Formats: sequence, structure tokens, C-alpha cells
Amino acid sequence: MDFNLTEEHQLIRQNVKEFCEKYVCPIAGEVDQEPRFPAETVKKLAEQDWLGIPYPVEYGGAGSDYLSYIIVLEELSRACASTCITVECHTSLAGFPLFKFGTEEQKQKYLTPLCKGETLGSFALTEPGAGTDAAAGTTTAVLDGNEWVLNGTKTFISNAPVAGVLIVFAMTDKSKGTKGISAFIVPAGAPGLQIGKHLNKMGIRGSLTSEVFMKDCRIPKENLLGGEGQGFKIAMMTLDGGRIGIAAQALGIAQAALDESIQYSKERVQFGKPIGSLQAIQWMLANMATEVQASRFLTYHAAWCYDQGLPYSSQAAMAKLFASETASRQTDRAVQIHGGIGYIKGTKAERLYRDAKITEIYEGTSEVMRMVIAGGLLR
Repeated sequence: MDFNLTEEHQLIRQNVKEFCEKYVCPIAGEVDQEPRFPAETVKKLAEQDWLGIPYPVEYGGAGSDYLSYIIVLEELSRACASTCITVECHTSLAGFPLFKFGTEEQKQKYLTPLCKGETLGSFALTEPGAGTDAAAGTTTAVLDGNEWVLNGTKTFISNAPVAGVLIVFAMTDKSKGTKGISAFIVPAGAPGLQIGKHLNKMGIRGSLTSEVFMKDCRIPKENLLGGEGQGFKIAMMTLDGGRIGIAAQALGIAQAALDESIQYSKERVQFGKPIGSLQAIQWMLANMATEVQASRFLTYHAAWCYDQGLPYSSQAAMAKLFASETASRQTDRAVQIHGGIGYIKGTKAERLYRDAKITEIYEGTSEVMRMVIAGGLLR
């Protein structure tokens, strides 16, 4: 077994770290506090060809492997979790279903602009009454001549206010349960589509999230993605890969918490010496470092399985479960190590603490991850 990254992967990490130091870190606090969408950063990410990393060059992507993509997300999250999730939702949740299930015409028309960063993508599955239980969704799609007519409301939709393309899931046959769900490509300018106001979140505040309203929203018949009734399959396969991305986001947050804690432990003096000389602090740092490394191995292994064409659903769930809960623990420890200053609004430790929690919730809660893992064991 080789645990070393290739020279290419190491170069990607170095390039992203330098990019973050120059463009992301200086505005991360401002993006969180205002809050505001870091449009200037996203534009620069597109210029670096980092918005279509795992997709083929013929569709405007970088043609890199999934591990390269995961490394980029990890380093972006280490600097700014809001920027990371903007890229993850765009690339994993909007890009993957188009690449995996789209026709050649759909890929050229919708995937290519996403990969080139000419527009952003969004993924609209969750509804006010249907989170984990996708079959409880009430959004409908009815074929009317050469158009699909969509009606319903989606909520907690990341990137929706800035997206040019949304992947929307709707019931085409309610009697069939999950087998009656279909997926659709909905352009932002579709008649009958309305994007709600940005939701004021506890963390990842620079990531724009809103409700999506569809009232007699009309899209062309050819905007059905995959076959009719394949929506649930498309959503679950998309989320499997996306969970590796969320694990990478959580990993970046946890690493940043460790970085901040190490630095502060060297600088903060109490009882005449740096607090890092105290055993209580040393043990916290040791536990943090161990869990961060374990999270990294789980996350990279899941990405490796993806790249090798091996089953990765359980591996993705394990990585997301462990890395997200690690991020919550590490940021809690970081605030504790910082003491009173860690509780002050605007410090990085405080921001990381708020950003970490959502990784245990979106793209499958920790409870759902345990269901996925157990299901794989008992199959």
C-alpha cells in the first residue's frame, strides 16, 4: 500500500494552498460576517479550471481524477468552508448527474458551461416536507405536449440564487413512490421558476442558500435527465459521490481548527509559559491530530475507490460520518483551547465552530450515514 500522494497531487495541493493564501483567506472573515457570496473568488477558480476538475476535457473539464478534486475541496475548506461548498454543490451535485446520465446534447449544452465556469449549478431535491424521505416530495412534473410543467417548492437549495442551471427532482407518477421520481434540467430563466431570498444560516454564510418555487414552470421535453422514473437512482448516486466532497469539506475545517490551535498554543502565555507546554493542551492537540489524519485516510480511500471504479457508497458514508463528527469535535476543542477569545465573533475558531455543524446534516445526516453503512454490512 502506498500512502504517498503522487507528484501531481502534491502540486495540486500546493497550487490551491497558494491560491487560498492570496485570494480566499484575506476575505473569508468578511464573506462570513456580512454575509456575501465571494463572486470574485469563484471567477478566479474558473480561470484555474477548478470548477470541472473530474470531468473530461471535451466537456470543458480538467480531466483530473476524483482525488485531485477532493484535495482541492479540502484546501478550499481549510481557508473558507463557504467557498468550498459552493464548488462542491456545483461540481458534485449539478455536474455529476449531467455527466453520468445526460445525453450528448445535454452535456454539450449544460455540462460544458458548468465545467468552464461560465455558470454555476445547483441541485434541488429537498422540500419543506421531504428531507431524508425523498419519496414524500410533492413537487410534480406533467408532460404537456413538448414541454414538462413543474409545480412545487424546494428548500435549502445551495447555489440557487446564483445558479444558471438547476437539477430538479419531481414526481411524474406518485403511485410508484421512489420509482415515480424523475430528474429535470431547469435553466435559471425558465418561465414559472422563482428563486427565494437567501436563508440566513448559522455557518457557511457566504454560500447562498434559498427556496426554489415552481408554478407552472415550463421546460422543454428534452430536459428530462435520464429516463422517466430514474430520478431517485440519479439522486442517490449523485449523493454518494457528493458525500466524499462533504467529507473533504469537514476534513478541511478540522485541519484548520488544528492549525489554529497549534499556533495559539505556541503564542498564548499563562503561568509564565506557552499553554502548549501544558499536558492538558498537548493531549487535546494529540487527539485532534490523530482524528484529522484518520479522517484524511478515510476520505482519500473513498476517493480512490471512486477513481478505481470500485463500489464506494459505504466508503463515502464512512468518510462523511467520521470526518463530519471529527470536524465538530475539533472545532469545539479549538474554541476551548482559545478560551474567551475563541468565543468572540469574528475569530477564525468561532467561524470554524459554526461552519462544522452543517457537515453532519447536509447530503445525508450522520444518522443516515450509519443506516447506509449498516445496510452495506447486512446486505
